[in-house]
Amino acid sequence: MRILLAEDEKDLNKIITQKLSADGYSVDSCFDGEEAVEYLDSADYDAVILDIMMPKVDGFGVLRHLRQQKKNTPVLFLTARDAVSDRVKGLDSGADDYLIKPFSFEELGARLRAMTRKKFGMTDNFLTVADLVIDTASHTVKRGDREIILSAKEYHLLEYLMRNHGIVLSREKIENHIWNFEYEGGTNVVDVYISYLRKKIDSGFENKLIHTIRGIGYVLREKS
Repeated sequence: MRILLAEDEKDLNKIITQKLSADGYSVDSCFDGEEAVEYLDSADYDAVILDIMMPKVDGFGVLRHLRQQKKNTPVLFLTARDAVSDRVKGLDSGADDYLIKPFSFEELGARLRAMTRKKFGMTDNFLTVADLVIDTASHTVKRGDREIILSAKEYHLLEYLMRNHGIVLSREKIENHIWNFEYEGGTNVVDVYISYLRKKIDSGFENKLIHTIRGIGYVLREKS
């Protein structure tokens, strides 16, 4: 999934970005609210992490801009302000969750998963299509009785396809959700990773799940 992080404490920003990237997320990070608004106007994100006290535009202003655009992207406020009134204001302003500094990265990860489950209408951490099952908490993948080992990028590409199973996704849409603005790879990166997934997910199985829609993109579904 692609996440926007807006946090003006540069060391903390760097640590959070590194941790989320190591977990396989595609992360765009910035240090003030004005930059955050520019990012939100340029791309669609699966979740947003906002510090409240930021230069130029505070977290409340960024969230207000996002909701005025009629976007329901899940937003988590990350802040040192721990008064009940602050938490109430954050949630009432349209945020989905509120995490107080200092925090554990395990809790941050769990809260991100909870927010995105709600967005996609999930009641647990499991996504299932035919005999393919992934656990979004542990990032484990099984097809039938076979456990499948994926790289972080392969996993998040598969998760994105499964969250949108039955929906044809263009190469551009896939690339925009899996890779961030800093990516400078080749133009066929999506095709390359789809090929990797096919070898691991479909090879040896009669029922192929990943399908090419010529001239458009790819779809994950039970039958072609």
